[in-house]
Amino acid sequence: MDYTIYCQGCGAAIQTDNPDAVGYMPKTSSKSENILCQRCFRLKHYNEVQEVEMTDDDFLSMVSHIRDKEGLIIHIIDIFDTEGSLLKSLPRITGNNPILLVGNKMDLLPKSTNKRKLVHWIRSLAKDAGLDVADVYLISAEKGHGLEELAFQIEAYRNKKDVYVVGVTNAGKSTFINRLIKRSTGEKDVITTSYFPGTTLGFIKIPLDRTTSLIDTPGIVNKRQMAHYVSDHDLKLITPKNEIKSRTYQLDSGQTLFFGGLARFEFIKGEKQSFVCYFSNRIPIHRTKLENANNLFEKQVGELLSPPSKETLKLLPDMEESTYKIKEDNIDVVFPGLGWISIKKGNATIRVYSPKGVSVSLRKSFM
Repeated sequence: MDYTIYCQGCGAAIQTDNPDAVGYMPKTSSKSENILCQRCFRLKHYNEVQEVEMTDDDFLSMVSHIRDKEGLIIHIIDIFDTEGSLLKSLPRITGNNPILLVGNKMDLLPKSTNKRKLVHWIRSLAKDAGLDVADVYLISAEKGHGLEELAFQIEAYRNKKDVYVVGVTNAGKSTFINRLIKRSTGEKDVITTSYFPGTTLGFIKIPLDRTTSLIDTPGIVNKRQMAHYVSDHDLKLITPKNEIKSRTYQLDSGQTLFFGGLARFEFIKGEKQSFVCYFSNRIPIHRTKLENANNLFEKQVGELLSPPSKETLKLLPDMEESTYKIKEDNIDVVFPGLGWISIKKGNATIRVYSPKGVSVSLRKSFM
């Protein structure tokens, strides 16, 4: 195009190259009189909010005006990937506006999970990250669990002001908004599904009443997450769809666990103990001796140790290793966007391998 065309819905500059970026419109639609990006088109015609991606810096630049407005912030995080989905930069843009922290994908955790303990743990995680949250809620946007209470609390907290929904890609933000729209259809028009143009660049406004809106913001790309280094096929394998079944391994020092070929855990030193693994049920776990691990990886990655597929191997960075001395009991070793391993007993030395950029972290276990 010789000149810039803007979406009449969200104001984003129209582009026809990247379906995952803001302002995308298929080339076949570019001659339409009413110029709408694909995201706004799907909202208008199907009441469906579609996820788009944005870098952290772009997002912060775009939403910096929120701190000067009065509204409620809904921060959607992925319970299965709290470290990868919690926005530590959020206080820079929210000002004094209240934040509701919403843990999504509750349905993926084992039914034995103590919800009260989990809420307390999420609060502590947010506090450590510098987030002052008004409250924490647990939901499943996919299943609809917890939506009734949350919708009620949103009305109470927003005090007739706008609501901004923020989150990283793959956290379920758009599923959450779509669920709210579906829930509200025909129910006193809590959320009006009609379409109104003229929103802020890259945002989509869904009217709540005559003067306020629920505002969907583009999903932020967090490159620490495994999802950005695997093929679409492998992403479906590593992303849980059903309740996770914990898998427990009794390991002696000198033994290794492979999670497909995407991550590796080595028990270097310590007393024999149980290691409880929480990963997608479709990720195979392979145990071997430490002395055989390097040879097995070199010969079998993408074969016996799969995923990764051949397509993912072209995207995947080289593995980097980190060694930790675990001193406390009940510590989780977290692979962002992939899963975690719970270590019940301290006084253990471990070594982990993950793709470069997908930084492994430790946390106090909430299970």
